Amino acid sequence: MASLSRALRVAATCPRRGRTRGLGLRALTGQAGPTAEKSVPYRRTLKEPQGPSTVARGPSQPLPSTAHVVVIGGGSLGCQTLYHLAKLGVSGAVLLERERLTSGTTWHTAGLLWQLRPSDVEVELLAHTRRVVSHDLEEETGLHTGWIQNGGLFIASNRQRLDEYKRLMSLGKAYGVESHVLSPAETKALYPLMNVDDLYGTLYVPHDGTMDPAGTCTALTRAAAARGAQVIENCPVTGIRVRTDDFGVRRVAAVETEHGSIQTPCVVNCAGVWASAVGRMAGVKVPLVAMHHAYVVTERIEGIQNMPNVRDHDASVYLRLQGDALSVGGYETNPIFWEEVSDKFAFGLFDLDWDVFTQHIEGAINRVPVLEKTGVKSTVCGPESFTPDHKPLMGEAPELRGFFLGCGFNSAGMMLGGGCGQELAHWIVHGRPEKDMYSYDIRRFHHLLTDHRRWIRERSHESYAKNYSVVFPHDEPLAGRNMRTDPLHEELLARGCVFQERQGWERPGWFTPKGTAPVLRYDYYGAYGNRMHEDHAYGRLLGDEYTFDFPPHHDVIKKECLACRGAAAVFNMSYFGKFYLVGLDARKAADWLFSADVSRPPGSTVYTCMLNHRGGTESDLTVSRLAPGPQASALAPAFEGDGYYLAVGGAVAQHNWSHISTVLQDQKFRCQLIDSSEDLGLISIQGPASRAILQEVLDADLSNEAFPFSTHKLVRASGHLVRAMRLSFVGELGWELHVPKPACVPVYRAVMAAGTKHGLVNAGYRAIDSLSIEKGYRHWHADLRPDDSPLEAGLAFTCKLKSAVPFLGREALEKQRSEGLRRRLVCFTVDEKVPMFGLEAIWRNGQVVGHVRRADFGFAVDKTLAYGYIRDPSGQSVSLDFVKSGDYALERMGVTYPARAHLKSPFDPDNKRVKGIY
Repeated sequence: MASLSRALRVAATCPRRGRTRGLGLRALTGQAGPTAEKSVPYRRTLKEPQGPSTVARGPSQPLPSTAHVVVIGGGSLGCQTLYHLAKLGVSGAVLLERERLTSGTTWHTAGLLWQLRPSDVEVELLAHTRRVVSHDLEEETGLHTGWIQNGGLFIASNRQRLDEYKRLMSLGKAYGVESHVLSPAETKALYPLMNVDDLYGTLYVPHDGTMDPAGTCTALTRAAAARGAQVIENCPVTGIRVRTDDFGVRRVAAVETEHGSIQTPCVVNCAGVWASAVGRMAGVKVPLVAMHHAYVVTERIEGIQNMPNVRDHDASVYLRLQGDALSVGGYETNPIFWEEVSDKFAFGLFDLDWDVFTQHIEGAINRVPVLEKTGVKSTVCGPESFTPDHKPLMGEAPELRGFFLGCGFNSAGMMLGGGCGQELAHWIVHGRPEKDMYSYDIRRFHHLLTDHRRWIRERSHESYAKNYSVVFPHDEPLAGRNMRTDPLHEELLARGCVFQERQGWERPGWFTPKGTAPVLRYDYYGAYGNRMHEDHAYGRLLGDEYTFDFPPHHDVIKKECLACRGAAAVFNMSYFGKFYLVGLDARKAADWLFSADVSRPPGSTVYTCMLNHRGGTESDLTVSRLAPGPQASALAPAFEGDGYYLAVGGAVAQHNWSHISTVLQDQKFRCQLIDSSEDLGLISIQGPASRAILQEVLDADLSNEAFPFSTHKLVRASGHLVRAMRLSFVGELGWELHVPKPACVPVYRAVMAAGTKHGLVNAGYRAIDSLSIEKGYRHWHADLRPDDSPLEAGLAFTCKLKSAVPFLGREALEKQRSEGLRRRLVCFTVDEKVPMFGLEAIWRNGQVVGHVRRADFGFAVDKTLAYGYIRDPSGQSVSLDFVKSGDYALERMGVTYPARAHLKSPFDPDNKRVKGIY
């Protein structure tokens, strides 16, 4: 029997093996170290034969010829999805498992469930999982899932970590999740075996717990089968049959196996580590990587019984209660990639590489010193799948209709399985999930990235390595950078631009006066023989962001904002998505797609939303009507019929493209959607001096009469043909210039030269965030999401409800309007100069009525502004009188600050500035 302390000593004395450099990593196994049995710590797994039929390798039951839905993969997600499909009344659902249930990664999972995460949606998903495993399944089947509620304890070894936990506590109050911040002494009283000498405090969540994989999946499939679903084991899938319909759209037709085929219009890829292989069968890209993920199980520890599970993020280690022992695991900076994923691997474990795992032992012993003399009973090192942003892959694949993903869960498939299984079932049955699942939607990734091997590998590695890092509001990845740059990238870099990354695009964050800050090639944090970058400018500036206070460059961003308010600022928004919707049915498509009336004369530009059938907001964007023409140019394609130019946020361009494409296919509109995002730049000049500056650059009259707000024209900028639009996203007089790629640099230089005497400055998206929230403009996927309606968000003006024109989501909005709004987006200001970032609890008359979705500091009003949806605790509709009559406070990290509610933006509520009235 090996002890943890011996493991630490052996690994320290063994010579470090060389790592191959770059991306050609080799499997690192076989390191000499303490021996221990390889086995999972569960009394029962589904590996054991349960009858004579299991000896034969044929399917566990005959295959049906047809099915409404076929789920591939019998792990946590597959079983949860099947169960929730059955609960929604899908009787013809079939689950195919190549071996036995749980045999891939689920069988060896630690099975932890933590209720609090830095995401409101994830808190809701976790709550549903907990409800299913702790209550629903046992009530339905009489089977115990193995749920144990022993609580969870988050360890804070520094102030910033404790601040993060306090943020979680405040968010939890909006969802009824009980949690308590404990002092070191209180922590010691709760967990006597813990060393608390180096603690700032802890967060205790008493209703956290653990699940048993075999018990949970058995109960799920039993409940699903009772509703008519089928589970077929020992049935490997060998292919996905695809058909092309009359409109050229690829659709799922059947699933092929070694034992026959099943005709079906819908497949759900829940194959975990093997999901990429299943995707290749269908021509679908699945951006994930497989890695070794490990924990060790100790011998019996006296006094550990009934202790809560522990997450010591700063030591990158967790301690899971396992009866009278502990399972010890974590996330390291040098995980082992599983390079050749075997399709024969079932109920398998790898040899533990002690050289890799040792870093967790030191942290575990420091936290629970008795572990130093405790033996290791067994090691568990199995495969897990990880994604580029550490979020699951869900939803319908953009390449193939009827092919859904439910994979890439980053070792959180058990805890997120219930919530995600429910949402995936809703997605399949009703066309979209009930909750905002954009962060999990496969369509969040741009198609240029989903099969880019270096980007996927680098980003997945960094996401794994930083899994336990503090989640700061303005952190940026270092991996997978400089994948997509616009023509102004080098120009702005030389002017001090500090870039942000969004879906591969490098976009301006802010401008430092201290020189250049290029993003360097990814160094894998010094792992695999890479030399770690030391003391580089971008790293130093990013390090300044690691705070929940105002960063050191707060005043730099302030100067950008106030320059825009007082003179003018130029914003490079070239990463925006730029689409053309043209053709004979383009007007019909536009009427149906867009909530606002966009069928205005050519030359008009309209701000609008796109909705789903539930009335939720899939996007907000601008739509410009084009005049038809036979001659294509860099600024418009040749087309007959009607045409529209769409400008959408660059981070969500793929989501917009996929949503529009799906609607066009479903409605069979005869029109084209053309992507010109890579062909055009976008330069926006905003502020009181913008007209004077641009009048020197453009060959057009920019007066109110000649160029009114919400219009666009083709003009020449310093001799180059551009599309100028009079719009504002910051609440100022301003124009956007949509510029052909070759002309971006000369047009930008001409604008900067003309702006010199007017005080024109460069500004980035940090300034946009502040300026736009100050004006009350919405940010999609912050204060406006697919589960928020325009009526709830105060955007009723974007909906053509006074007309008789039907549009997607109209019926839902009309129903909502007649029944009254159950929640409403409200603007709050806080007089005390305290930073807020979102997730703060909203108090009204002593009750929590919601949480903040988005917050920032407004420099013109000199206050913190926050937006959040509030509800009436009585369940009644939220009237304007309800909003106005309350006494409000916002809770930040456990401290409440008096707040004032506003029905209109506190900055320029009469919209004079965008009209040029100063």
